[in-house]
Amino acid sequence: MLMPQLKEARKRTKKAAEVKKYEIDDKLKTLGLGKTYYIKTYGCQMNVHDSENIKAILEDMGFKESSNMDQADLILLNTCAIRENAHNKVFGMIGRLKHMKQDRPDIITGICGCMAQEEVVVKEILDKYSFLDVVFGTHNIHELPGILDKAMHKNKIEVDVMAIEGDIVENVPVKRDSKYKAFVNIMYGCDKFCTYCIVPYTRGKQRSRRFEDIIAEVKGLKEDGYKEVTLLGQNVNAYGKDLNIKYDMSDLLEDVAKTGIERIRFVTSHPWDFTDRMIEVIGKYANIMPYIHLPLQSGSDRILKLMGRRYTKESYLKLFNKIKATVPNAAITTDIIVGFPGESEEDFLDTLDVVNTCKYDSAFTFIFSPREGTPAAKMKDDTPLKVKEDRLHKLNEIVNKYALIANQKYLGKVVPVLLENVSEKNDDMLAGYTDTMKLVNVKAPKEMLGEIVNVKITDVKTWSMDGEIA
Repeated sequence: MLMPQLKEARKRTKKAAEVKKYEIDDKLKTLGLGKTYYIKTYGCQMNVHDSENIKAILEDMGFKESSNMDQADLILLNTCAIRENAHNKVFGMIGRLKHMKQDRPDIITGICGCMAQEEVVVKEILDKYSFLDVVFGTHNIHELPGILDKAMHKNKIEVDVMAIEGDIVENVPVKRDSKYKAFVNIMYGCDKFCTYCIVPYTRGKQRSRRFEDIIAEVKGLKEDGYKEVTLLGQNVNAYGKDLNIKYDMSDLLEDVAKTGIERIRFVTSHPWDFTDRMIEVIGKYANIMPYIHLPLQSGSDRILKLMGRRYTKESYLKLFNKIKATVPNAAITTDIIVGFPGESEEDFLDTLDVVNTCKYDSAFTFIFSPREGTPAAKMKDDTPLKVKEDRLHKLNEIVNKYALIANQKYLGKVVPVLLENVSEKNDDMLAGYTDTMKLVNVKAPKEMLGEIVNVKITDVKTWSMDGEIA
């Protein structure tokens, strides 16, 4: 049994990440024959992409995907540890799995992902939910065949969670959710250690893939007909810092742009590492989309310091204005936390001031959620929940106002849209995103799925638009 260890997960050494290759033992390629699997994914794009890898690994073992959890032979919950709400949802689902296990004792159930890397979570699972068959973390997805083999051949829970800095594993298979757009990992982990964030503990140290491997993957996707790639990392702007070569995120963006793939996006950025050279490259290449997610978290210098963010309100606004000056049509979105321990009304008003200045296209807003083991979880927090909820409500009113104003600028304009799927609002419409990441429902035939088309915007709402082929 390998248990996660918080103290070990915090350690950082100068040892370079080892580059490994995914392999599956021939005897495990038939382990899932005649069986089906179901994966429920929580959290960020990185979790979604991890699930794409897990699906492909399971199919290497002979499993077939099921669209119905109640009928699957193997059920995995790929989890997120960012906020308490995600924790609660997962434990609620584990409760449901317990009832399913009582009715169907032969099903295999388990959790993986970021929650599985939390020491307190695994202890609770062993104490209260030992009916689960398998628990594995973020560092050993590539070892899933062996982990499942052990779990399927013994009558107790198999816990296999590594408390390590992490390596890089290439050639992991992937079953992509889309035929037109793809996630491409460029780096893993994070060394920023913002005081509220559990990610450096659950994802390990900052480690970048070799740029040659990234470019080769993008070229392969282009050859396979993909129109869009999103470069993924917990902090993509820090790409290359651990490689000890003169090659950083700006160089990678430029080389990916030169592949000629039609659309390039990247998430998530940290203002700390967003360089002038990066901004220049984004402005230079038409296939790098004018959409940037730039987390603010707080507009108060005092709170930013407590958060360990290492920038100020002034430096953030300077960066924001540089981006807007170089990429005038850029849509910029953000993340904001309200109710951080010790946040005063004045601190909150500083945040509103930044929002009113930047007029973001949209924002992900949250009430502070303490994560056990992080420094912020130990900070004195005497702000009543009602005050935090009122602040969030006030913030969202302003965010929604500017989101609608941003969308209204598109009314009557013709914009490029990658048509990705059938619209959720109408089976006779297709849905997709503009270059600036605006959701558009379009009157178009299904034969146009996967195409980037010019769309005239005919109606706008706060979070979406309607249009017709121009």
